[in-house]
Amino acid sequence: MKTPYKNIYDILKLNRFIVLTVVIGAVLTCIVSILMVIKLHKETVNNAFVVNSDGSVIPLKLVSQQENLNVEALAHLELFHTYFYNIDASNYEKNLEKALWLGNSSVDALYRQKKADGVYNRLLQYSLVQKVLGIESKVDIQNEPYRFETRTVFEINRGSITDTYELITTGNLIKVDRNFPNNTHGLLIADFFEKTLRKINDEQ
Repeated sequence: MKTPYKNIYDILKLNRFIVLTVVIGAVLTCIVSILMVIKLHKETVNNAFVVNSDGSVIPLKLVSQQENLNVEALAHLELFHTYFYNIDASNYEKNLEKALWLGNSSVDALYRQKKADGVYNRLLQYSLVQKVLGIESKVDIQNEPYRFETRTVFEINRGSITDTYELITTGNLIKVDRNFPNNTHGLLIADFFEKTLRKINDEQ
């Protein structure tokens, strides 16, 4: 009895199906492999590993960007408050120009208000020296814009009389492009507000 020959078209269809199945399987395998490599790379970037004394592997988080941001935010606020409030007749123009690079229109508006009120004229007229003694800031870096509150202690030397003041300022920090040397931290002060100002007694 003769073995019947299979239809050539059926054989070609079967071969084409097998080839397509192999190709699709290979493509899917490549895609899954690439995705796994990307995921592994991200995990590796964010983690370092150390071996414990018992031989177990412990993931060690690298220094986070938030920690770096906190340092830069505090440095930015200290620099701004130093420029804006540590002034005298010889340096106020230069310092205020630098301070205005670190804030937005809210800082500029406060500067113009002080200028209109004659603050800087009195500085020149009476040769006043306003010296910053300390700056302490608190920044919430969980969400942008980053809310801050800064306590600045400064003294005003009027020649024979020196008065000390505590100023509380508030506002937000927003991210901007870094600009060397005008704004090296890439942050900008917004919604700046002088909340309270009080004179500190001599005994304090």
